[in-house]
Amino acid sequence: MQRQRRLGWAALTAATTMALAAGVLTAPAAHTAEDAVEVVVNGDHVRADNVNGLTYKGLGLLSCNSTSNLLMDYKAEHPARYWELVRVLFGGKNPLINHVKVEMGSDTNTSTGSDPATMRTPDELADASRSPGFQLAADAKTVNPRLKVSILRWVMPRWVQTEWNKGTGHDEMYKWYKETILDAYEKYGYMADYVNPDTNETHSPDVSFIKWYKNALVNDTDFADPRYGLPAGKRAEAARAYHRIKIVASDENTTKNIGPALLTDAELFGMVDAVGYHYTTDDRLDGTPDSATYRPYTKLATGDNTYGQDKEVWYSEGTGSFGATEYRVNNTEGPNGASTGIGGVQSALDLANRSVKGYANSKRTHYVFQPAIGSFYEGAQYSHKELVSARDPWSGHIRYDAAVYVMRHFTQFARTGWENDSNTAGIWRTVPEASYSGVSGTENVDGSNGAPSYMTLADPRKKDFSTIAVNDSDRPKTYRIKAENMRLGADPTMEVWETRAADPGQAYDANFLHLAAEIRPGADGYYTYTVRPRSIATLTTLDRSGDAATGRRVPASGPRTVLDTDATGKRPDTRDRVLYADDFGYAEEGRVLVGTDNGARRTYRPYLESRGNQPRYMVDNTGAWEVGKDASGDHVLYQYMDQSMKDTAAWNRHTPNTTVGDFRWQNYRASVDVSFPDPAGGLAVLGVRQQKGMAVSDAAYHVRIAPNGTWAFHRYGTLLQQGTVAPSDRYRLAVEAKGATITAFVDGRAVATHQDPTPVTAGRVKLGTDFYRTAFDNLKVEKVDGYTPYGTTLLDSMDGSVTHTGTWSRRAALGDAMDWHRSTSTSATAGASVTVPFTGTGIDVIGGNNGSAVLDVHVDGRLVARDVRTTATDKRQATYSLRGLLHGKHRATFVLKSGTLVLDAFMATSGAVSGPVDTTPIRAALTEIGDPAPGDYTADSFALYRTARSAAKAAVNGQKGLDTIGVEQLTQRLAAAYDGLVARERESRERE
Repeated sequence: MQRQRRLGWAALTAATTMALAAGVLTAPAAHTAEDAVEVVVNGDHVRADNVNGLTYKGLGLLSCNSTSNLLMDYKAEHPARYWELVRVLFGGKNPLINHVKVEMGSDTNTSTGSDPATMRTPDELADASRSPGFQLAADAKTVNPRLKVSILRWVMPRWVQTEWNKGTGHDEMYKWYKETILDAYEKYGYMADYVNPDTNETHSPDVSFIKWYKNALVNDTDFADPRYGLPAGKRAEAARAYHRIKIVASDENTTKNIGPALLTDAELFGMVDAVGYHYTTDDRLDGTPDSATYRPYTKLATGDNTYGQDKEVWYSEGTGSFGATEYRVNNTEGPNGASTGIGGVQSALDLANRSVKGYANSKRTHYVFQPAIGSFYEGAQYSHKELVSARDPWSGHIRYDAAVYVMRHFTQFARTGWENDSNTAGIWRTVPEASYSGVSGTENVDGSNGAPSYMTLADPRKKDFSTIAVNDSDRPKTYRIKAENMRLGADPTMEVWETRAADPGQAYDANFLHLAAEIRPGADGYYTYTVRPRSIATLTTLDRSGDAATGRRVPASGPRTVLDTDATGKRPDTRDRVLYADDFGYAEEGRVLVGTDNGARRTYRPYLESRGNQPRYMVDNTGAWEVGKDASGDHVLYQYMDQSMKDTAAWNRHTPNTTVGDFRWQNYRASVDVSFPDPAGGLAVLGVRQQKGMAVSDAAYHVRIAPNGTWAFHRYGTLLQQGTVAPSDRYRLAVEAKGATITAFVDGRAVATHQDPTPVTAGRVKLGTDFYRTAFDNLKVEKVDGYTPYGTTLLDSMDGSVTHTGTWSRRAALGDAMDWHRSTSTSATAGASVTVPFTGTGIDVIGGNNGSAVLDVHVDGRLVARDVRTTATDKRQATYSLRGLLHGKHRATFVLKSGTLVLDAFMATSGAVSGPVDTTPIRAALTEIGDPAPGDYTADSFALYRTARSAAKAAVNGQKGLDTIGVEQLTQRLAAAYDGLVARERESRERE
């Protein structure tokens, strides 16, 4: 096989800049929605000599802005589950993901949170282990040694930013990149394969710096500096690997300028190995067909350009699946209120169409998810946008979305990856002439128009091929596929593998990636197959019918248990008073297995060393949160980002804060020791009941204190109370939240109490500072006597077990990241109802509401509350709460009487109540009401009263799981039912 001649950039620089070559590959003709789609896979179009642009590299993931933070906790707490995840995503003969892209952190929030800076000062030794992306890549290499690793930057550490702003920061930037790359090499044994020297999502590629960086990279001979930690025997090998690093540019978003720049700059063309841009499927189309601005990325990928060479073109950052497919299949967004199944805008099928259209329109052969793994707490910006959710490391719960199966349709039926230097790896080629997409949209694509959308991959030896067809419409689509000039062998049988939603009565995943048919060509040579509505099908000549790995099911999610530990913070314990604790010493934690030697082996490392001293279970939103030693040699949690580090170009600017805990925590007392080692100043913040947002003020209730003793107590951003205590360099802060009563403490003394008329009822703990080095120790979250500590099961409003009657709009497409799973069910129709099964002593109705909805509430077939008003609430908050039920299984039905009700989710309440509960209010109400005679009142009104009285009497007789809020509600329901009794005489008069 003849290899394409490759020119160095010096030769390219000398080349004449002539008109761009004509003859750009032409896509197949467009089809109407009703046509059968004819696809000819011609072996003459399988360009085995194109080793960069048309090789199908498959899928990658981006680790950045806290999206991977909790993965290292999964590895420590549930190693079996973590390594299973690594195998599912990166392992096997046909890995789903074969590239980890790491966006280097700067301790500042650039999206959903912050990743740690590997170098906070120019003198600090680089520590790549702080960033979970570098370690994830190391672990992934243990199951896929061919995995590629790339890095880029967005926001710089202050010491780089300062010099960069002066226009003199090239050396500082290079130092940060180089020392980080070499530290990862020293710790994990792999060298980065690609570097983008430019900034993430630039609009104006920094061509001069890209060139400067490339020259610095290839001419660098210094590998002996002790800062790099390279043993003498490894320096030559490190140098060779370092010099092989390739350049990728320029990760633009909304612009596409790097393509034309390469086509008109021979020196740049020779230096850049791959180009990538974000969040659009399209090429540029401006200018004349022979200009550098007309289909520049197609020209780069195909090699049909001035230089006669092909380049890699990446969709270098794209979305994962929005929401959760198991819920969104119950939407009403299809024609006439039908479900769109696994399809619709921002669905799993949308992802498939993005990949197909991104290739068909701009020849991008690599799609990088941001993120593929969501391992940060829900409620941050861009929540619920991933293939895999891993947010509860204490439970080991991991949810794999149906999008995993959908994207396997591309990777399971081809050899994906990067060709080797001798062009013998057998990576399959994409076939432009047998690929097309007519779906609408450029980012969130919509296949409901029924247009064809297909992509063909072929063995470079022409022995096999696979065509992936996506039908995200409500109409069937027939494909006729013919092979010409291929060497398919004696058996031309084609297998059809399909993924679509379950049919009625089937298990949710019954139709995920299964062998749907085996077909043979007709007399005219065409294979004919009709792709069902809202499905994806891979039609392949490979024989995968006996391959267990092809249709293998993803692992079950496992229970999503609440974070409730003993005093160590590690071992589950629901019997003691502790919900969670962390002394930051981690004596209870063992050694952690880490991938090393470029994936050749795994080795155990001490807990803190293995994770760059990052604390357990904490997701940083801004700041350098790290465990270090205090003056006494004890481990404490420091926030290191001080005045000298704060002025970066952060995208989401916040003061330093970090989040820990379970969104289901309700009534608890959080406390922590704080101290101020920075002589320049300080501020410490402790907050409770955080559900969403990325600032410290997003904790619903929080107390702040400074070294001079001034304190302030807030509800979100509103100051409630303030005062002073004696100045000190250390305090113990606490906030206790029990029902609507919130109390702040300093050194054990209550300094402020707030009775909230519309309380935020659940959420996590926040720690915060200003930009001064501040220390935290002995974090403790404890249960409160007489109150339920937490909810248990969160049930999405679109879960299959939830029954809607009447008129509801159940939406998932283009949903809000602050809604659970980006889905909501909304009704403004009187009589509409929803029925929810749950286990517990109560249930919360969660959703962003205006407070107009009035409800009747039934439990287990009995009316328990009539004409109750909902509360105006923000998203993720309870608009109505029901408490005081007998602990056990129930079915609650909420009937809308008037107004508008937005349902997001439901939260069942635990019956695990510590300490005594005072039922005096119920006893007093029963005594005051006495014993009304049923004959005096209408049957309907007395039935409600009888239910309320029975519940009240059960409560005073020692009801299991009853808490103080339940007592309050039972008392209120009893009084309301009594006040609502209708005398029979009055009823008769009203009828007259």
